[in-house]
Amino acid sequence: MRANFIIFLLFIFLLAGCTKDPDSVSDLSRYGTNTYPTQLSDLLSVLGSAYGNIRSQDLYGFQTLCKTFAATEHTSNLNYGGMDFWSDIEYNDMKSSNELARESWEGYYTGVKDANATLEAADFYQKNYMAAGELTQVNYMRGEAYFLRAWYYFQLECFFGESYITQTGGGEKMGVPLFTSIPKTLDESRKPRSTVRQVWDQIISDLKQSAQLLQGVQWGTEMQGRVTDWAAKGLLGKAYVFTQTWDSAKMVLKDVIDNSGKTLMPFWKYRMAFNSNVGSGLNNNPNEEFNEESLFEINVDRVPATYGIFGDAPNKNLTTSMGLIWSPSGFNNDGTIPVGMGYANENVHDRNLVRFGFNLTLPTLVPNPDYDPSVTSPFNLKQIPDTAFTRKSKEFRTNKTDDPRLYVCALQPWLDTVYFALPGSSGELRPVSKCVNIPTDAYQGWSYKKYQTLDATLDAIQQADGANYYLLRMADVYLLYAEACQNSGEDATALEYINKVHRRAYDQPINSSSAYDYTSLSAATVTSADDVNLSHNPLRYERYAELFAEGHWWFDVCRWRIGQAEAGFYGNLLPNNHPSNWDDNRSYSFPIPLQEISANQALATQQNPGY
Repeated sequence: MRANFIIFLLFIFLLAGCTKDPDSVSDLSRYGTNTYPTQLSDLLSVLGSAYGNIRSQDLYGFQTLCKTFAATEHTSNLNYGGMDFWSDIEYNDMKSSNELARESWEGYYTGVKDANATLEAADFYQKNYMAAGELTQVNYMRGEAYFLRAWYYFQLECFFGESYITQTGGGEKMGVPLFTSIPKTLDESRKPRSTVRQVWDQIISDLKQSAQLLQGVQWGTEMQGRVTDWAAKGLLGKAYVFTQTWDSAKMVLKDVIDNSGKTLMPFWKYRMAFNSNVGSGLNNNPNEEFNEESLFEINVDRVPATYGIFGDAPNKNLTTSMGLIWSPSGFNNDGTIPVGMGYANENVHDRNLVRFGFNLTLPTLVPNPDYDPSVTSPFNLKQIPDTAFTRKSKEFRTNKTDDPRLYVCALQPWLDTVYFALPGSSGELRPVSKCVNIPTDAYQGWSYKKYQTLDATLDAIQQADGANYYLLRMADVYLLYAEACQNSGEDATALEYINKVHRRAYDQPINSSSAYDYTSLSAATVTSADDVNLSHNPLRYERYAELFAEGHWWFDVCRWRIGQAEAGFYGNLLPNNHPSNWDDNRSYSFPIPLQEISANQALATQQNPGY
């Protein structure tokens, strides 16, 4: 299996030579072990691989965020039925041979390998070539590598660990195999699974070392996006919450809140902070990357190769292509035919609209009274939703009847616009259409907005997405702190931090009471009454709504063990109107990939239950 093979080959790779940072757009060079790394920039290039891997095809470059996360947590309806392994995740019917699970496993372990390579290269450089005065910079890179290794293991454990740690136990269950150095033989690469407790202890230890080594670091503009001590502390606080170590979580997270200099960005910035800022007709807000809310984000540049991340090196390592899958749909030049900006394989599941408070039934399409057959324009639509639906939809937005974050996350057909060109024509604003590939008219068919290209066809930019990914931001920290307080009997503090996030969503000052505030930790939310997980649980609702489609909700579902009710809420699922096969004894953990078990005899009897 490739993960084992990759770990072993890294040792051989270091013996034979090493390539420069894959983020580099210059020609790659190779070095022998007797000369590599000989200077600080060489060491930085090794570290760059650990960062760049997050944008790989296996992870956020294409597969894990838009397919694996979206399918497990049902942010998406799947419109494409041509890949059984993708449908199986949607239906909670995974098998140990599932390709998406395998790619996530391989992608995260590649990141572990890259982080370990950085730590070993740092030791080699310090011993053999480090100049006077460089130790601080070398230790900063060590701190970054410890953080990245912890982040990769955090993801691995949440996907593949047998259980979470709770107040009643779970630490003795099976976690994932731990590698804290590069195996020197094939046998060393064949490790059994560590316990859940051992994995979380390693994550916590790495993050403590990272925070210590990075203490006080200040990166210049040209180094934006590198890990800081506050990112390490933020993720450490999250690890404490995920292991229900409430007092430690509160201490660390409050330190981040009070002393990092970070806060929630204002709503005017937040509403477009998940899209690339390229100055088009729709998306012309100033560049807000690395803003006051961001603790750790991955830089993504629009530098198209021949086909996004699948194209020619090295540009493919700078961008992502997941917008192909989530791409919005709009109308063609004469307003008659829906057109996808990319593959449009997924669109926002209708039940998520209900969760955000949009509870209108499907509109009836009626003749457009303003239609002019002599005019060629995307806005000259022959049919439009009935007047009552359109009026009510606008009232929802104006009166904030539904959660304003819905319109940060999604694009409503007919009422929202996208900016793109069709072949042979120039770019222009177009009304959003129902998702072009949805296989039935029985759904609203909203498109994704979060992390989408909104200013061009993906073909025009050769499938390269340009919006940075927030992997840790202050809204997450506030809600984690609230959770730790709620579980420690500090209900008033918990409620206040939940309300801070909620107020920002409604464009209110975050530190003052507002008419939108929840009045208790069991107050009603905007979702429907049959949503037993969220209808009277503001903490859960805010984590769902605030972090929608960012790769967090699945882990929350699993650690809170609310999957059965989630499956019931979403009901039958596209592409084939299939019921969920949720099973509490199996579904909270991904299977260890069959290829890994076949290659590693130490795992032969260590598959997760039910697979």
